[in-house]
Amino acid sequence: MKTIGNLIWMVLGGGLILFILYFIGGMLICLTIIGIPFGIQLFKLGIFSLAPFGQSIDYSKTGDGCLNLLFNILWILLGGIYVTITHIVFAVIMAITIIGIPFALQHIKLAAYALVPFGTISYSDKY
Repeated sequence: MKTIGNLIWMVLGGGLILFILYFIGGMLICLTIIGIPFGIQLFKLGIFSLAPFGQSIDYSKTGDGCLNLLFNILWILLGGIYVTITHIVFAVIMAITIIGIPFALQHIKLAAYALVPFGTISYSDKY
């Protein structure tokens, strides 16, 4: 069921477009040395947005340092809030129909991950 959901997500939910846009943004941000940690997070968001069904987000216990907090604050101020708002708007649009509700839930999951990506780990559920 996850595979079918991910295939439909790639075509109708915008997963493929999100993947491409996150990777282009990650490559552009990685052009500077200071932007490399932010670019890596964009790559992770891109991979996560390609197939979000069957994946979940884990907030790492070892990543609770002040550097992750600082990077999350910078991320939110420099564009993370706009990415999060975009995912929430898409979730509201998708939730208009009953068929779009699973896709809306995935956009909400992506919005949470896009708001504070540092110190989080996305992983695939095994079942």
